[in-house]
Amino acid sequence: MNKILLVLEREFLTRVKKKSFIIMTILTPILFAALMIVPALIATMDDTDEKNIAVIDDAGIFEGKIPETEYLKFTFLPNIKVDDIKETFDESNYYAVLLIGKMVASSPDAVVLYSDKQPSIDITSHISRSLKNEIESQKLLSYDIENLDEILNNIKTSIRVRTIKWGKDGEAKESSTELAMGLAYILSFIVYMLIFLFGTQVMRGVIEEKSSRIVEVIISSVKPFQLMMGKILGIAAVSIVQIILWVILTFGLVTVASSLLLDKPESISNQDMITNVMDASGTAQQVPDSITSDNGFAGEMMNALSNINFTLIIGGFIFFFLGGYLLYAAMFAAVGSAVDNEADTQQLVMPITIPLILAIIVMVSGLRSPDGNISFWFSMIPFTSPIVMITRLPYGVPTWELILSGSLLIITFIIMTWLAAKIYRTGILLYGKKHSWAEMWKWIRFN
Repeated sequence: MNKILLVLEREFLTRVKKKSFIIMTILTPILFAALMIVPALIATMDDTDEKNIAVIDDAGIFEGKIPETEYLKFTFLPNIKVDDIKETFDESNYYAVLLIGKMVASSPDAVVLYSDKQPSIDITSHISRSLKNEIESQKLLSYDIENLDEILNNIKTSIRVRTIKWGKDGEAKESSTELAMGLAYILSFIVYMLIFLFGTQVMRGVIEEKSSRIVEVIISSVKPFQLMMGKILGIAAVSIVQIILWVILTFGLVTVASSLLLDKPESISNQDMITNVMDASGTAQQVPDSITSDNGFAGEMMNALSNINFTLIIGGFIFFFLGGYLLYAAMFAAVGSAVDNEADTQQLVMPITIPLILAIIVMVSGLRSPDGNISFWFSMIPFTSPIVMITRLPYGVPTWELILSGSLLIITFIIMTWLAAKIYRTGILLYGKKHSWAEMWKWIRFN
């Protein structure tokens, strides 16, 4: 055990002192913070250039019916053809020319927007939505229904499904499917990247020591199994330190950047929020005061965020990441011991990466149906459970499933480490040939 700790210490200190470790530790949080802040910053930078669009209304029913916005204006031009304005378009101040054909009510292609630029999706959507609403209104008016405008205003309804999660003690807490889905996707993808990143580091480390013949000196005083475990655990320690630094630095950068670059949203007053919901028979059911929100959607999201069991999610993330890393790192170490250079690892690494790729594919299914059969079984299979189980965690997973999945992962790690050690013991001292999985299986059988 002491020798494993010595190898662990050597691996840890050697890697944390490298310039690449320091650079990646600093640059990665900056990248993560930029991915969070930049989209929000761009979203606040609306296009403030006023755009004036000339409208040729051949149908003759849309003048004044297309709502103008602060930066989007419409000028209706009577008795003008597109070819007439096309000749003087460059000298005009128009952003575009909108032609509304006579057959617009029956032909969706009767509306054309001419411009010397590519109009944005916001402009085309605004125009199509406005025309659609007006055409529908005109069609309804043709039925000569009394008080039609009042009826239309009364029937307009907006529905947003709030989700309330009942605890075992009957306590009701605000939850959010969107929030759970986003958290599950991000955490699962992070686990995938980290397992692959740090697992391949183990393989590269083994190849470097083998090709430089340093391993021959080390093996004289340390058993191959001790060397392999020390290397795996050492890089695991490096990964934990790096992840902790990434989280702290990213959180700090996002907090500072948000306060400096983004305006704080004003609190949305919603004192008249309806707290009763009606069942099918019309009976009012009181929503518990503990889950009502005075800040509308933003308040509900904050309540849902505060009700997430971060202790379970963070604990599960650390456990399944470490379990998955140790499992795959042992296999990557075995591959590294069987080759002399990294170029020879491609075919040997493929069988190892297939379960990881499969887990990412299943993750998509898990986001839609976290309790489905596919998600359940792949969260039990040790080679995919580190990713798929993390996908299911934000939705809530029964305790027995977590225990079973974790136990299977630990047992498989022990077995795989034992098998990898047999390969490592033989392959680490063989040079000059790229070995196949068939040969590596022979090493397992005869060691």
